[in-house]
Amino acid sequence: MAAFAAARARALSTIAEACARAGRNPEDVTLLAVSKTVPAERLRAAVAAGLALLGENRVQEAEAKVPLLPGASWHLVGPLQSNKARRAVELFDVVESVDSLDLARRLDRLAGELGRAPLHVYLQVNVDRDEAKAGYDPARLQAELPEIAALPNLSLVGLMTVGRLAATAEEARPTFVRLRDLSERLRGLEPRLGPGLSMGMTSDYAVAVEEGATLVRVGRDIFGERPPLQSGR
Repeated sequence: MAAFAAARARALSTIAEACARAGRNPEDVTLLAVSKTVPAERLRAAVAAGLALLGENRVQEAEAKVPLLPGASWHLVGPLQSNKARRAVELFDVVESVDSLDLARRLDRLAGELGRAPLHVYLQVNVDRDEAKAGYDPARLQAELPEIAALPNLSLVGLMTVGRLAATAEEARPTFVRLRDLSERLRGLEPRLGPGLSMGMTSDYAVAVEEGATLVRVGRDIFGERPPLQSGR
């Protein structure tokens, strides 16, 4: 537990220093500990150390962990297949990877059926138009946003992006600027879109905070290097 408490303190210090550079309040930035591949036994210690907001990439993996950690809150930060949507609504407090109108409609319907409304979601945007990344094309999101915002059982927290691979954190800055600018423009058109910006991971979250991130997704700095996924997972 002491190691996790120290890792949490380091991450919060990094956030506070980035906020000081940008003239922001550190309380406006939330730390999400990305817990993919980390077993529930280790996560119990992390939650006890104050890391109670956890992010998972896969619905199947979360199924085994969520019942064992009743003190945690859970975000889905990985891609969501439509056939896993019902289970995702049951398990997660927030879905950060909504990247189509069809998926938004399905989550809206399920949230109503399962009594989980409003379900908090982020709209994932591929602001770099990187073919290797998931997410909305910005122009398509603008076209579909009014219909998504009208869905009664979803609460649009804001936008999320997965940054491109970059050699340095500074090279990732344009991605974060693009997402922030897109958020400002879309909120001018659709006030039901919230101001949340989920952006930045272990290698670049300080820069993301400087550019307006309200939630950063940090895994390696908290849990260490992950083992490679086994074939078929």
